[in-house]
Amino acid sequence: MGVTGYRRLVFIAVLAAAVVLAGIGTRAQGNAATQTGPVFATSTPAGAQFALATATATPGSSVVIGPYDYPDGYNPMTGLPYPNDEVRARRNLIVKISNHPPIVRPQHGVNAADLVFEYEAEGNVTRFAAIYRSNAPERVGSVRSGRLLDIELLTMYSALLAYSGTSEPIRNIYLNSNYRYRLISPSIGDNCDNAGFCRDTTLIERDYEHTLFGDTRRMWDVATRRNVNTGFRAVGFAFSESADLGGIAARDIYIHWSSRTNARWQYDEQSRTYLRYTDHEPHFDAADGEQLWADNLVILEVPHRRRPDLFPPGATNESLEVALWDSGRAYVFRDGVIFVGFWKRLGSRPGEALQLMLGNNEAIPLRPGRTWISVTRSLGSTIVNAEHQQIPTLTPER
Repeated sequence: MGVTGYRRLVFIAVLAAAVVLAGIGTRAQGNAATQTGPVFATSTPAGAQFALATATATPGSSVVIGPYDYPDGYNPMTGLPYPNDEVRARRNLIVKISNHPPIVRPQHGVNAADLVFEYEAEGNVTRFAAIYRSNAPERVGSVRSGRLLDIELLTMYSALLAYSGTSEPIRNIYLNSNYRYRLISPSIGDNCDNAGFCRDTTLIERDYEHTLFGDTRRMWDVATRRNVNTGFRAVGFAFSESADLGGIAARDIYIHWSSRTNARWQYDEQSRTYLRYTDHEPHFDAADGEQLWADNLVILEVPHRRRPDLFPPGATNESLEVALWDSGRAYVFRDGVIFVGFWKRLGSRPGEALQLMLGNNEAIPLRPGRTWISVTRSLGSTIVNAEHQQIPTLTPER
């Protein structure tokens, strides 16, 4: 589903909010001074003052939902109503999607996800964990392997996890867990006939591991047969149609992951969304033909640790542990502005997902819609500018 489809849902949410949410409470009015100039990410502690460009916030009040309580029938990942009872009743579904090498782009079905986590995999490249609930695309992928961080994600979002396979140590962790029946993968017997994991044999220019695609409808069918397709909710995000918190102008965000890959997001005033560029080129979704987009962009600073200890002595392989627990610094982008704060996840119970907060512990409300979360080692890898920057034509190392 493209931007237009989600905009319709936002319109529905606004109309419903006027009726369902009346009396829940409103935000105080806010004004911010207007300045101009570029913004560069630094090691400034979260909550510190920035001598940077600030945007003008339109005075007014806005209903906030979350981060703990949501109106009946609302999706806590999007802040929008579930489209129908079928969507409400099914479980959050994480699908692992490749982002490297460049030949895997454009991927299928990324724009249909409610929420996307992008994080570093071994080899200084990134991979997507796309979480589906509102939409059920027939083709997503290419589907790739699971990682340690996916354990945290499926716990936080009380989700199913669809992946191609994984290393032996991670496989043992997965299969000896209490969530093993929520795993859907060809590596444990879920195939094209019974689970919708099918190889596209027409992609002869790709290596074999980049030819696997999945059908989310069939994945949910697997979960139903196992009696684990229950529509749990994951709380943590707050939402509001407008954020009366001031904010700093930020319409161009560049993330330098490594010499092998980078990402840039530019805010589009007309659609009020952030559009994605990867390796200096527009990044599209092959399913809908649109550029990857998000209503909200979140960048987290999270400790990363090498885990060769998970493998037998003398092995050359290792895993990467991404410590997405406790708390850390965060940038939150919406409506062309940035809020500097922190993320926190103080519990490990299923359904206790990320919270995004200002330094005074006030929730940062996201715009209702889709959110993209980039998990980085340091916010210092991010460069933020008040206005669009020219995109270079350089090609990163392969």
